[in-house]
Amino acid sequence: MAKFLIIRFSSIGDIIQCMNVVNGIKNHFPDAEIHWIARKDMGSFLNMDKRIDRVWGFDKKTGLKGLLRMAKELKAEKFDYIYDAHSNIRSNILKAVLLPPFYSLFPRGPHYTLRGKERWKRFLLFKLGINKFDNPFRGIVSYRQPLAKWGITNFESDYSDWCFPEEYKERFARTFTPKTITLVPSANWEMKRWPVSHWQQVIQLMPEYRFIILAGPTDTFCETIKAIAPERVNNLTGQTSLLESCYLVKQSHLVISGDTGFLHAADLFHTPSIALMGPTAFGFPTGKEAEVMEVNLPCRPCTKDGRGKCKQPVWQKCMVDITPQAVAQKAKAILDFKFQILD
Repeated sequence: MAKFLIIRFSSIGDIIQCMNVVNGIKNHFPDAEIHWIARKDMGSFLNMDKRIDRVWGFDKKTGLKGLLRMAKELKAEKFDYIYDAHSNIRSNILKAVLLPPFYSLFPRGPHYTLRGKERWKRFLLFKLGINKFDNPFRGIVSYRQPLAKWGITNFESDYSDWCFPEEYKERFARTFTPKTITLVPSANWEMKRWPVSHWQQVIQLMPEYRFIILAGPTDTFCETIKAIAPERVNNLTGQTSLLESCYLVKQSHLVISGDTGFLHAADLFHTPSIALMGPTAFGFPTGKEAEVMEVNLPCRPCTKDGRGKCKQPVWQKCMVDITPQAVAQKAKAILDFKFQILD
């Protein structure tokens, strides 16, 4: 039985995109035992997947001593395959402990592979405007590629046995009607957020639909979105945990989102989605259920994750020019088709 360790500490979106590699591992090694080390507060996502046998939660507060202690425990597991999907200081420290000395010169012991960050390509793109990445760049695909050296190339899967607390069914039983749409208006960086007025217009353009909003406790601007039609908008901002939000994404009929972790969760769960893609380079979804909406501008992409300055005279033009009318039309088409199929 092959024993795997996946190293990916954070963030939400990256962990969810990386979870797709479990499909490939299980397709190639059906009896594989899979372990994953992540930041402690990210463990709830990984526990959704019953195929992951153990999640190792690293507490940042324990510092280097805590990481070395955990590395020693991991080494005792005697993994056959180690996949560093993070490539940062912490993962390099783990590598130094888990692999024999001079492994790069004399490979022996566990099989090892790395997802590199291609920093030279990033420099060319974000500093010189020269894009050598695949266009569009899909993060899920980039997490799959390093496993090809182990013969893992088939990532197709109809896995649906996601694990959530049983209480969620009752708690959220009345959250959705057949005409409810899930909105994810927030993002870590403002430049990749669709304008608030655009969200409001979508709600106005779809008077026969209801909406729920998923966002974090600091995203108080979502109340402004709700105010446009408070009788039809259920603002759950700050009211759900990350795991609860994932459950709601899974149960959704349609998710409309920018480049966020919940967009990638919709991709993972095969939930229909509309991806509003603007300045960022690496957040494109992969699944057939995802519809990408974007505006072709020569300056795109201009940022890794939304940080930086917009060079256009109209700030955030790549997001502003995705019109509410086009999004509403696309949303109606997706839902009409979905419920025609169900009928």
